[in-house]
Amino acid sequence: MEALKESIAFKGVAERLTLGITRIIENMPGVVDVRFAEREPAEKRSLLSWEQKNSCILPEDLRDFYLTTDGFTLTWSVKLDNECVPLGCMMVNSVARLCPLLQPVSIFSLPNAPSLADLDWDESDAQDGSESSPAAPHFDSRSRIFELDSSGGNGKVCLIYKNCTPGIVAQQSEIWFLDRSLCWHFLTATFTSYYRLMITHLGLPEWQYTFTPYGPSPQAKQWASLYQPLTLSSEPSLADPAGDSYFNKLDPTRAFRGKVKAPAPKKKQSAQCSSAGNSAKSQGSTGRQSGAKR
Repeated sequence: MEALKESIAFKGVAERLTLGITRIIENMPGVVDVRFAEREPAEKRSLLSWEQKNSCILPEDLRDFYLTTDGFTLTWSVKLDNECVPLGCMMVNSVARLCPLLQPVSIFSLPNAPSLADLDWDESDAQDGSESSPAAPHFDSRSRIFELDSSGGNGKVCLIYKNCTPGIVAQQSEIWFLDRSLCWHFLTATFTSYYRLMITHLGLPEWQYTFTPYGPSPQAKQWASLYQPLTLSSEPSLADPAGDSYFNKLDPTRAFRGKVKAPAPKKKQSAQCSSAGNSAKSQGSTGRQSGAKR
């Protein structure tokens, strides 16, 4: 009886964690094998240990998330030709796997070996940022970068602390996406906003690339058009320069035009009437003339 109560309670927690997306995915055509990994909450001491080790304060919403579940994994597949093909994957690394993206230089590495920090060699090329586009992170000590999700090898979603100073605890964080060309793309300012984005995009392949100038691959767009047509059609990258979307474009004057018989042209009728009137007048005048002669 107690085990049944615990399972019901966990289902309630899982329903709130997934925002009810599991039921929506299960009802989609062709979807099979929807799996949500059950995980215990993280301990407070593990969170404090992470903060002390990395000299960073976890955001309050991410801390509450870890105190509810130590990481998040939701996967689903589709059935193609009697074969299950893995498709969607939503993941947030556990506290133990929230590791720095830039590992310390090993003493066994060559002194002149290239590293990611070499990408920040020119200050003039660095993005200063603006109101519409925040300043991009750096690969050196100015930024502290931690991997939230590996995105299936298509890039990395990172928790980033910018404008850091050695020896000082960092507090402000953002969520960025690092693509395979090592370019940064801003996603959200808070973990809660990123979590909702991940749920909204159903964990489809390369969904993070919708926030890049070039967008996802054609194959990923096909999957998105099948399982996420409304969100896909509202993406700015799929719109023309005038701001009109290519999807669901409807011309009411053509779509609702009925098959109505075209009325006879009025000009011809008036011409016929005028000719008939003129003939009648001519007949009347000739009649009057003949009467007068008589």
